Amino acid sequence: MDDKIIGLYAAGLTVRDIQAHLLDLYGLKVSPDLISRVTDVLGEVREWQSRALDQMYPIVIFDALRVKIRDADSRTVKNKAVYIALGVARDGLREVLGLWIAENEGAKFWLSVMNELKNRGLQDILIAVVDGLKGFPEAITAAFPDAMVQTCIVHLVRHSLNFCSWKDRKAVAADLRRIYSAPTADMAAVELDAFEEKWAGKYASIAPAWRRAWAEVVPFFAFDPAIRKVVYTTNAIESLNRVIRKSIKTRGSFPTDDAATKLIYLAIRSFEKDGRNVREWFAARNQFAIMFGERFAA
Repeated sequence: MDDKIIGLYAAGLTVRDIQAHLLDLYGLKVSPDLISRVTDVLGEVREWQSRALDQMYPIVIFDALRVKIRDADSRTVKNKAVYIALGVARDGLREVLGLWIAENEGAKFWLSVMNELKNRGLQDILIAVVDGLKGFPEAITAAFPDAMVQTCIVHLVRHSLNFCSWKDRKAVAADLRRIYSAPTADMAAVELDAFEEKWAGKYASIAPAWRRAWAEVVPFFAFDPAIRKVVYTTNAIESLNRVIRKSIKTRGSFPTDDAATKLIYLAIRSFEKDGRNVREWFAARNQFAIMFGERFAA
């Protein structure tokens, strides 16, 4: 029954919802205190957040999503960010390295996250994938100077399409694909020029957004298609975010950071139970071994 309660809680049901569900389905009357005790996994969360990590991860994807949490002092609801680090290990297994809740991001915050990961045993990241998180490139290179910082192509494309009308999205997406599917960085730059010439009159903000992120886009073109596919699709972080959003969507807001942490942790635990292997990892692994040599083998 404990697993059933935890499963319902992880699915985003409130204590009252869980009581009603168990009563309707099983005829069981369960007290709120029992549900709270069963779902109090904060001790487990602390152990998970401080566990030892692998020395090297070929890919670590850093992402953020927003949750509403009530402030204890002002009693107002604040929109806080939940930052998640999802690693892909040498054997292709996905592993959530940790989660952090904060109101503001920046180089100082991200450096504290990097140092926490290092203190838990992480010594090297080959490719760090990030979506415009403020201060991240400086923090990652300060902690892991050999890491390649790569902007998330999927997020950059989605950001670009936000500027488009629905009738133009398909055409714009096709032209953007010509940029990130180019075989070299030089050819990608030519495609970006062509895109700007074609669309600047209608969507003047798109090409400059790519140019601002270009330093973190360029590493993508050095990768073999097998690695590009893993980095581009970011299926792992997308599927994780879907699981988390499904859990939190029924909650208007959380009373505390701990309450949000508990629910998100349980969603992560559910995500990792459903299969952790990155698809088509074998080809990517061989390319990592060639590109990074001893760093990958260490």
